[in-house]
Amino acid sequence: MKEYKLVAWPDLPAEFRRTAYRRMVSELSQRHVTEPHLQKCSGVSTTEVRNLLQYLQSRELLEDREAEPPKPSRWKVSWPFHIGHSRVS
Repeated sequence: MKEYKLVAWPDLPAEFRRTAYRRMVSELSQRHVTEPHLQKCSGVSTTEVRNLLQYLQSRELLEDREAEPPKPSRWKVSWPFHIGHSRVS
């Protein structure tokens, strides 16, 4: 999966001048993010996310890279006992 980040702030055409698109552009300006993250934070469809990304790529305004594999949860790795374990009095 790829992650994307803006390299320069775009001048968005009328079709992308909605709050959801501005929210995605804001996310892209701060850090590398994936398509699912953009969809979740903006509430738009996968198609709308891809349309914006394609527009930005066509203007050479996006940097992309392969996403790093998710890190294991600290709690799952270091939790020494079961949550359901009852305490002996």
